[in-house]
Amino acid sequence: MNELREMRIETPGTGAVSGVYVRPMTAKWMLVLGHGAGAGMHHPFMRALAEELAKVGVATLRYQFPYMEEKRKAPDKPVVLTATVAAAVLAAAKLAPELPVLAGGKSMGGRMSSTAAAEGKLPNVGGLVFFGFPLHPPKQPGTKRAEHLANVTVPMLFLQGTRDDLADLKLLKPTCKKLGERVTLHVIETADHSFHVLKKSGRRDEEVIRELAETTAEWTKRI
Repeated sequence: MNELREMRIETPGTGAVSGVYVRPMTAKWMLVLGHGAGAGMHHPFMRALAEELAKVGVATLRYQFPYMEEKRKAPDKPVVLTATVAAAVLAAAKLAPELPVLAGGKSMGGRMSSTAAAEGKLPNVGGLVFFGFPLHPPKQPGTKRAEHLANVTVPMLFLQGTRDDLADLKLLKPTCKKLGERVTLHVIETADHSFHVLKKSGRRDEEVIRELAETTAEWTKRI
């Protein structure tokens, strides 16, 4: 049975945001999990991902960014987003000081986690996990959003779909290769940015989310 706890996370300058802590009895790692730009921590994908991660021994702390907490549409400025990531990581470390900490998230949540790490705001994080790294806006291929990754010193796991319109694999693969051995790229055939797969794949979304969780757990054994 998992421990499930709703909580408040104090963030500098913006008050507090909501968080959900899920910890299985078999927990070996803690993953601080940020949501994407258009949906908060209660999105079905985020809930399902936390449940599957718990099954493979990864505890999670999901949290809201301030704009989502306040029901605003436009994301906060990066300085606010990265400060929120840092506050959530600190809260996770206090919740379970015996567990090593990872940070990451879905799309923007992952990118803001790596930005915070590149800026030295996550000194105690042992690795980063990206569930669909948003390398560029739709139909605007480029790699500028990945430039900060050169300043990240911890291992990174990229989980990407072949139909992700925010990450052209022809750009992402060489970007990962350039970053060297600290990067692992796991590609999911026919998955889009939301990790929905084509019917012809013969797979259901639930199976894909399970693959995301299991791949994350296997990766933790190597870092």
